[in-house]
Amino acid sequence: MTISDRAPGRGTAVVIGGGLAGVTAAWALRGFAERILVVERDRYPTEAVFRAGVPQARHGHLVLEAGHRALEELMPGSKQELAAAGAHQVLTSGDLKWLGAAGWLADYPAQMSFLSCTRPVLDKVVLDRVRTEPSIEFLEGTDVVGLLGSAQAVTGVKVRERGPDRAEVREIPAELVIDAAGRSTSVPKWLAELGCRPAPEERVDAGVAYSSRLFHRPVGSDRGHKAVYLQTKAPGEPRLGVLLPVEGDRWIVSLSGMRGAEPGPGEEGFNRHLAQLRDPLLQEMVREAEPAGEVRGFQAGPGVRRHYERSCPEGLVAVGDAASTFNPVYGQGVTVALFCAQALRRTATRHGGIGHATAREARRGVTAASKVAWMMSSAEDVRFPATTGGPSGAVTRLQHRYLDKVFAGTTRDPVVTAAFHEVLSLVAPPSRLFHPTVLAAVLRG
Repeated sequence: MTISDRAPGRGTAVVIGGGLAGVTAAWALRGFAERILVVERDRYPTEAVFRAGVPQARHGHLVLEAGHRALEELMPGSKQELAAAGAHQVLTSGDLKWLGAAGWLADYPAQMSFLSCTRPVLDKVVLDRVRTEPSIEFLEGTDVVGLLGSAQAVTGVKVRERGPDRAEVREIPAELVIDAAGRSTSVPKWLAELGCRPAPEERVDAGVAYSSRLFHRPVGSDRGHKAVYLQTKAPGEPRLGVLLPVEGDRWIVSLSGMRGAEPGPGEEGFNRHLAQLRDPLLQEMVREAEPAGEVRGFQAGPGVRRHYERSCPEGLVAVGDAASTFNPVYGQGVTVALFCAQALRRTATRHGGIGHATAREARRGVTAASKVAWMMSSAEDVRFPATTGGPSGAVTRLQHRYLDKVFAGTTRDPVVTAAFHEVLSLVAPPSRLFHPTVLAAVLRG
């Protein structure tokens, strides 16, 4: 008797990739699969340190307010665990000094915050929780090298252990396969090899690049705020800078630029970019700070949103960056990955297992989870002349004109600033900016 005969809709789920999107997806499936296998190409470090498989981890990360709520729903107590690991709570007003497109944002009585720490701390807190679940297994130091199945259904994966010797390829049958391999996923190529039609895609590429460095926070550096964000201003100011407090009494400073304004390499490029920002505040804050590490660069690549809900074989769901990648300057990626885990959990609960019906509905849920973030980030990206792809036309131009009025409103009216933060934090939909009280404040300006 097969597993499916014993328990329809149950069986084995394989997760490709053991990053944040992968381990939270595995956690979401607990209780609905008899075995959940996470295949990770790296071997996890024992401490909260950077690892090669997450190159973007060396740059500033934050989980938006909506992401913290999602993580707390998935893993109750996670906020306390992050705080115990050294994460700093940063209120979205007061603690955060934000230079928006139209000027410094007005303060308001903040009801929202985020926890600021390095990515390894966030990953380790989540991973430690996931390791407590007996049904979740980890296959570390192993590559997924292909899919099993046909154009109609994915039925498992092919894996090979990493190392100097070419290990033999093994097959792992599965009732559900989760692609959480991130921006570099090979699943679209493997689906083509199975004879599948490619999933429709949306693409936008602002050519963003990063340069980041950790600093020891100087004694007496308190200026009345914990974090600084110097935003871009389209079309003529394509550079940004962010300073965030992290564990170990340190700051992480990430500098970024759109195509044509990318930070140069190394310390020289970092310092030159720092001096070219719209305001000298960030440069002044780090002037007396001692570096706590080398300058690290990162080329993000294009934003891609794959519509697997329109074209995908049975038994496969993509989550996180494997489904939708965003320009990282908007800080949406981690939060959307957590939304994907919530969508998986909801659909598995509704269908009572991990069968094809769950996968089909989960694909729709994942697409819905990324809709607002994609709309906001892609619409903002196309303001920069060197951006390729993305939305265009009269509607987009009207959106930009209204948003310019909103940006101006955030500098003088706390009602507008609060609504703006709610939308940017993915707590409220963009329609919040058209609420009568907000609309009136914007138009008065």
